[in-house]
Amino acid sequence: MSIADLRKDYTLQALSETEVDPDPFKQFQYWFDQALQAQIPEPNAMTLATASKAGIPSARVVLLKGLDDRGFVFYTNYESDKSKELLENPHAALVFLWAELERQIRIVGSVEKVSNEESDAYFYSRPVGSRLSAWASYQSRVIANRSILEERLATLQCQYEHQDIPRPPHWGGFRVRPIALEFWQGRSSRLHDRLRYQRQGDTWTLDRLSP
Repeated sequence: MSIADLRKDYTLQALSETEVDPDPFKQFQYWFDQALQAQIPEPNAMTLATASKAGIPSARVVLLKGLDDRGFVFYTNYESDKSKELLENPHAALVFLWAELERQIRIVGSVEKVSNEESDAYFYSRPVGSRLSAWASYQSRVIANRSILEERLATLQCQYEHQDIPRPPHWGGFRVRPIALEFWQGRSSRLHDRLRYQRQGDTWTLDRLSP
C-alpha cells in the first residue's frame, strides 16, 4: 500500500458549539480528563513549534507539566535551541493529538518564563535521576559520544550522594499564554468539526471553522 492510500474514517464523536464550555481552559481540562480515562499513553505530550528571530521554524515533542488560567507550562534547559528561539521570538504553537479519541487541540500564544518559585517546585518534585540529568546534559550541544554523558552523570551521582540536588540556574519553565485554541474532532468523510476560541480582551469568542 502506498502512503497516498493510507486512510482512516473518523466516526467516534461530534463537537457542537452548544456542548463546549465557554471557557477554553475548562474545555481543555474536560478533554484532557477524557484522554486520561482512555489511558492514552502520555496524554500530556505536545508538539511545540517555535521560530527563530529570522522566522525559521522548528518543532519537537515536549511534556505539559502545568495548566491554569494563565496558560500551559513545560520545563527545559534555558540554553537549548528551543529556549534560545523562544527568548528571541517569544511566540509558540502547541499541538495535542489524541488519535484514539480522534481529537486534536491547537494552541497559539505568547511565551514567558515561569517564576523561579514555580521552577523550583517542579524541579524538586522530579525523581533524583531526572534532577541529575538536568545538570548532566548540555542540551542541543554536539558531543563526541554517549560516554561523556554517562561519565558526567556518574560524577554528579557521587557529588550529590548525601545532599540535595539544587535546580540548575539554566533550567526552568516556560508558559505559553494562549490567544487562540482550536478543538478538532474527526468526522466522517473529512467533514471534521473545528471550534476555535480567540481571546478578545478578558473574554473569549467562539467560531466554527470549515474543515
